[in-house]
Amino acid sequence: MAWVETGAGGYRVTLDAEGRVLCRNAAGRDLKSLPSKLNDDPVVTQLKQLAEWLSGHERRCLEDAERWMVRSLPVPAAVLTAVWADEAWQAVLRDLVVTGADGSVTGFLRGADAERGLGLVDLDGDTVRLTDAEVLIPHPVLLPDLEELREFAVELGVSQRVQQLYREVWHKPADLRADTSAGTSVDDYAGGRYRELRELVGRCNRLGCRVRGGYAVQSVTEGGRTVEARVWVGDYYEYDACETGTLSWAGPDGRSLPLSEVGPVAWSEGMRMAAALYAGRTITGEEAE
Repeated sequence: MAWVETGAGGYRVTLDAEGRVLCRNAAGRDLKSLPSKLNDDPVVTQLKQLAEWLSGHERRCLEDAERWMVRSLPVPAAVLTAVWADEAWQAVLRDLVVTGADGSVTGFLRGADAERGLGLVDLDGDTVRLTDAEVLIPHPVLLPDLEELREFAVELGVSQRVQQLYREVWHKPADLRADTSAGTSVDDYAGGRYRELRELVGRCNRLGCRVRGGYAVQSVTEGGRTVEARVWVGDYYEYDACETGTLSWAGPDGRSLPLSEVGPVAWSEGMRMAAALYAGRTITGEEAE
């Protein structure tokens, strides 16, 4: 960003890559900090507001792209092409694994052009063009070549802003996929004890889980249906020690789903939430050994 003249003493200011206001005096020397007399300068105020807006914009770009992935939503290629010129969007989208609508083309997103389509680097290291009207940013549990993609990403030096390739995934056991008598809950991560309820609720908040009615909840839209993963964390009236409960999934009507009806993304995201809450438990005595 260019240097902008302030209204005091020939000082010029700009924003750095982290959104901090940098200052240079009339002699052209960079200052270590912003002089206090410039704190209320209109130009400095505008730069700070711009930095705040840019930070919010980058956060929204990341949240939108992650929502497309978690929900496995078809994304119009025209949208990716339109936003590619935006540095914030490009930083989020670049190197995401993208597939065609039928999954026939898979690769790391490296470019977007209205005429030529999306440019991808496939597992052979070749640049291929994807011209589908809609594309997918698949949840990693849906990628059959996940391990190969992870290995190739290391070779390419790929760093993803959206946690896709290195997102923890849980594959639903084969014996639960068609077993209608398997029940409605999983207790793999139940019994994670916390000293106080507020500690557990605080961890929910840090992980981005909503807490409602005593449950940590995570919504996943899969196959056009919204499913809610739920882990019991305790009633707000309970202030003493508490522990994580079983994991279950509820359909749009609020009723618990049989495990056989839970889709692969909902299963993975639910298990991911339950495991993360269990990992923050208070470890004492024999459990710590």
